[in-house]
Amino acid sequence: MSIRGKAYVVGIYEHPARKIENKSLARLHAEVAKGALEDAGLTTRDVDAYFCSSDAPGLGGINMIDYLGLTVRHSDSTNTGGSSYLYHVAHAAETIAAGKCNVALVTCAGFGRRGTLARDHGADVPEGAFETPYGPVTLNLYAMAAMRHMYQYGTTSEQLAWVKVAASHHAQHNPNALLKKVLTVEDVVNSPLIADPLHRMDCCVVTDSGGAVIVAKPEVAKSLKRPLVKLIGAGESPKGQMGGKVDLTYTGAVRSGPIAFDEAGVKPSDIKYASIYDSFTITVVMTLEDLGFCRKGEGGKFVMDGNLISGVGKLPFNTDGGGMCNNHPGNRGGITKIIEAVRQLRGESHPKVQVRNCDIALAHGTGGSLGTRHGSATLIMERE
Repeated sequence: MSIRGKAYVVGIYEHPARKIENKSLARLHAEVAKGALEDAGLTTRDVDAYFCSSDAPGLGGINMIDYLGLTVRHSDSTNTGGSSYLYHVAHAAETIAAGKCNVALVTCAGFGRRGTLARDHGADVPEGAFETPYGPVTLNLYAMAAMRHMYQYGTTSEQLAWVKVAASHHAQHNPNALLKKVLTVEDVVNSPLIADPLHRMDCCVVTDSGGAVIVAKPEVAKSLKRPLVKLIGAGESPKGQMGGKVDLTYTGAVRSGPIAFDEAGVKPSDIKYASIYDSFTITVVMTLEDLGFCRKGEGGKFVMDGNLISGVGKLPFNTDGGGMCNNHPGNRGGITKIIEAVRQLRGESHPKVQVRNCDIALAHGTGGSLGTRHGSATLIMERE
């Protein structure tokens, strides 16, 4: 079922805190839900569908529906890591298009500083019994993908560094960003090597935070006093280890991207702004290639010389500072990609980073690991 024009994003909210003490996870979900509902001009009484991932406490959606005092006809707690919330927005749009609900609330919250990103990787996956004793962590597995990309395509550390540099140019204008210092390529490549070839500055920040999105049917959206942002395309695709025939040179975006572009009826060249999940610099480079913004193997060259910086480059990205500099709540940072894309389409981003005539934007999430298996989700939105 196509979602094109059948659902709108009517409310967004990003929690301003980056270090949160003395609050429960449920409380954070409630705070971001309140913020998004107020942004939309709606109340909990208007919500008849609820979406969250496994970051929600206990039984996920069931517990939070009760905690928030909701009465819903539909709920979903799909977990695909950092792509979860792009899946949720797409699924909310599909549910609305099917006539199963009118207003969907999507909430995310995470305590990233409490060790989410540092846990051993793979204990609960099929190969975990064989690999976990060797202590792989998320960073090691992304470093493998980066090393392969360098070997096969000649990508350099200096090219990867431009992703962090671009994010820092945007973060300086975000009062809530964890890192506001404008960085240089030298700053990134001279930072400590953590897992060859990735340096500390090639990694995202680790924060507490959260966000929420409200998706509604067209009749509801057009009755509200908010700029109209409609969903026009969505794609999702996991990528696995293919029975041991592992290929580290591409991501699930090679499938989720074309699905979304086909449904939206647009091309990569039509995109004015892109929110790209940026757990590590290599994640951005490979995702841009796989979404069709440049040829395979040319992602390093594409991001060079400020090409991701708003007002300067070919494709402004992550104008809030992204996971590189703004926030990354646990492994659920994908919701912030949707939020900033909506801000751009509404014309509500900081004036220093607002993209001129931004009418079509893309948000993409990656959940899991480029070095093993992951979920990819792509959303395309349009200002009406």
